Amino acid sequence: MRDLAAIAAAVVRCRRCPELRAYTAQVAREKKRAHRDCSYWGKPVPGFGDSHAGMVLVGLAPGAHGSNRTGRPFTGDASGDFLYPALYRAGFASAPVARDRNDGLVLADCYITAAARCAPPGNKPTPGELKNCFPYLLEEFDALDRIVVMVGLGAIGFNAVLRVLDRRGFAFGPPKPVFSHGAQYVARNDRRTISAIASFHPSRQNTNTGKLTVAMFDAIFTLAKEILARAGGADRPSADPVPSSAHPSSSPERLDSSGTR
Repeated sequence: MRDLAAIAAAVVRCRRCPELRAYTAQVAREKKRAHRDCSYWGKPVPGFGDSHAGMVLVGLAPGAHGSNRTGRPFTGDASGDFLYPALYRAGFASAPVARDRNDGLVLADCYITAAARCAPPGNKPTPGELKNCFPYLLEEFDALDRIVVMVGLGAIGFNAVLRVLDRRGFAFGPPKPVFSHGAQYVARNDRRTISAIASFHPSRQNTNTGKLTVAMFDAIFTLAKEILARAGGADRPSADPVPSSAHPSSSPERLDSSGTR
């Protein structure tokens, strides 16, 4: 079994989807006007966080000018600007902002990954692309042997959580899991219990329209913290704040994940 560092290296080297590698490299060359002075990552994006995490977040895919630019999940775009403050308020992140992979941000008891590792055109990965990425998610699950709760950010992320648990021999009691913001389902196998929580994706589309509010998102991480506390008592880790100097003040048919991604 590979550790997280080895999995991350394999993700970055991955060429299972040549068209996606070409697309991410093209985006990195052409850039967005607002980021024309940035050096883009332009490769598959590995997971990020605490190797002993009890909570795992599974998102959709890197944003073309967010993670594909910075090389770290939910970093440098509007989705991250909504996610990391929530993680900070809940004690999972050392800072409320994420600018680049060298900004000193640290996660505690939290690991962030995604169903797809390359930025797809239109932010819509194909079923084949998701299938190619799925083995990396399984490997991360195996390496993170203290998982107690998994949060699917959007319908595709939540479906990826369900698939991982199914492949690893976990079963849900009735009712059958259905994506709905705030829904929680408990999966069990012979040795472990893991809770799966569904959340709307913190996309600009969802947050700007009020489909996902700050209070709704905070409730997701309050629930996750309660589950973690029951599993590990009062000794769960929390992130220490980063010093203020470390961050500023505050094609095939593609799966359409609008609204719930």
